[in-house]
Amino acid sequence: MPIQNQGPHFCSDDSDLLSEIMSARRDVRGNRFLADELAQEDIEQIFAAALMAPSVGFSQPWEFITITNRTTKELIADSFFIENEKAKALFQAGKFEVGKLEQYQQLKLEGILESPLNIAVFYNPKNGPVLGQTSMPDMGRYSVVCAIQNMWLKARSLNIGMGWVSILDPIKVKTILNAPQDRELIAYLCLGKVDKVSISPNWKPSSGRKKRHHSRSFFPTATNKIALAHPSIH
Repeated sequence: MPIQNQGPHFCSDDSDLLSEIMSARRDVRGNRFLADELAQEDIEQIFAAALMAPSVGFSQPWEFITITNRTTKELIADSFFIENEKAKALFQAGKFEVGKLEQYQQLKLEGILESPLNIAVFYNPKNGPVLGQTSMPDMGRYSVVCAIQNMWLKARSLNIGMGWVSILDPIKVKTILNAPQDRELIAYLCLGKVDKVSISPNWKPSSGRKKRHHSRSFFPTATNKIALAHPSIH
């Protein structure tokens, strides 16, 4: 008899396609966006992808505000310009690597006004304990980030560019959008069709750092650490 409630079985081509989409994902900036409005069907698919994300205790703590009004975008952009000047001052003060200020000043770091659709993503904390979140309270925020990553990958699969703007004052953004006081801004996203998608990432550190190989992304196990500190212990 066939097994009931069994999920789909994916083939190697499916896995390769997913890897290709993940590898082709880029943080898109304002100099790449086109003014064309996005199809409503595409927008709905991107939001549907967000809702497929895992969430701690099935809390689904994400909330979204879509922004298309030019005046609202300009207010958000003003916050970016203020915060960006603060960031430049930090680089200028020599608190980062030499040469990064010049590199930073040349970067286009947002697409708030250029992209046809902006989306503010908020974390809605739950009242009372949430299963799986009692010991690690940030799990709710991480759940929202999972939804954002789903949106990013779905957008890329639809040939829609998406950029995450983090150089913003979250309190000002929340005030501009009249979001409830207990909500927390996790991301401000810019979406739109693009003239081209970069093959390589936009941000190339002046130090020449390359994408980290997976073998360098693992810590040794606790047992290995003990063995290194005390070779006689097995």
